[in-house]
Amino acid sequence: MRTRAAVATAPQTDLEIREVELDAPRSDELQVKVVASGICHTDAIIRDQWYPVPLPTVLGHEGAGIVEAVGADVEGFAVGDKVVLGPAYCGRCEQCLDGHPMFCVNFYDRNFGGGRADGSKSFSDDSGEISSHFFGQSSFAEHTNVVASGAVKVPDDAPLDLLGPLGCGIMTGSGAVLNVLQPQPGSSVAVFGTGAVGMSGMLAAKAAGATTIIMVDIVPERLEFAKELGATHTVNSKETDPIEAIKEITGGGVEYALDTTGVPPVFAQMTKSLATRGHGALVGAAKLGTEAPFDIGTLLLSGIKISMVVEGDAVPQEFIPRLIALHAAGTFPFDKLTKSYAFEDINQAFADSANGTTLKPIIVF
Repeated sequence: MRTRAAVATAPQTDLEIREVELDAPRSDELQVKVVASGICHTDAIIRDQWYPVPLPTVLGHEGAGIVEAVGADVEGFAVGDKVVLGPAYCGRCEQCLDGHPMFCVNFYDRNFGGGRADGSKSFSDDSGEISSHFFGQSSFAEHTNVVASGAVKVPDDAPLDLLGPLGCGIMTGSGAVLNVLQPQPGSSVAVFGTGAVGMSGMLAAKAAGATTIIMVDIVPERLEFAKELGATHTVNSKETDPIEAIKEITGGGVEYALDTTGVPPVFAQMTKSLATRGHGALVGAAKLGTEAPFDIGTLLLSGIKISMVVEGDAVPQEFIPRLIALHAAGTFPFDKLTKSYAFEDINQAFADSANGTTLKPIIVF
C-alpha cells in the first residue's frame, strides 16, 4: 500500500516526508494505522548515527494506533483494536523467559537492525529499500508493520493521541523507578535531568510515596516546572554542587537516585550523592564507547548498588496498562509533559525537543 513516512537520510539533516510503499504484514506482524507517535531522544541520536542503524530509515518508536490487518500467526488481536507500540523482543531467550524482555539477548538486532530478522524491509520508494522496524515499529509513518509481540492492546476509549510515549520515554523513566529502584513510601529520591524521562521518574517516585524528591538540572525554568509537578527540592547544578546539596537536604545522602542524562560527570555525581547502601540507576543513552569515572576506592565502603536500565526493565503488556491506570486515577499526570505537533511539523518538533522548549513532542497524524 502507499502511505507517507518521515525518512531520515543523513546525520544532522531534517527528516523528509515522502510517499512510500509499505509491504504486506508478515505472519507475526500487525499492520497499524498510526494515530500518533512521540519523539524521543533516541530518535535524534539514531538520526545522527550514534548507533549505526542503516540509512535511509523510518524512525519513530513511541507509536499508538489502530490495527488494520493481522498476520496469520498472531493471536489476541483483531482489526480495529487500539494499540500502544513497544520495543521488539524475541520472547524465547533466557532474559525474555525470566520476565526481562527489555534485556532480550537479541534486543539490538531486533530494534536497531534496520529491518526484519531475515533482512527484509517494510518500506521502499523509487530510490530503493528504506530501513524499517525501528524498535519493531518505525512509527513515523501513517501506516506501518509492527512486531505483534511488542504491541499492547488498550481500551477502546484510550486517548491514542497521548499514549504513544508510554512505549519508551515515559516507560523508561517511570519503570526505572517503579520496577528497579522501587522506592519505599517516605523515602528520598534524586533525579538527575528534567527531560521527559526524568520528569516521568519524578512522577513515578511521587506515585510510589517518596516524600523527598530532589530534581537536579541546569535549566531554571525546568526546575521550577518540576516543583509544580511535585518535586520537594530542586538543585541547579550549574550554581551549586549537587552532591553537597543532596547530602545537606537528606542528612547524608539520598536513598535512591536516577541519572537520565548519560553524561559521565553527572553519572559520577549521582553515585556520590547516594547514602550508604543506596541504589542508583542509569537510563541515559551515551555514544558507544563512552566511559564515566567511578571512584571504587571511596564507593566500596558505601555499599551502593548501581543498575543499568533499558526501557524501565518493563514488561510492556503489564506495565503500560498500569501506567494508564495510574494516569486515569490522577496519580501519574504525564500528559503535562507533552505537546502535540502536526506530522508536517516533525522537524520543528525535533528542534523544540533538542532545545528544551518541549519536553515530550507527540506527532499526530
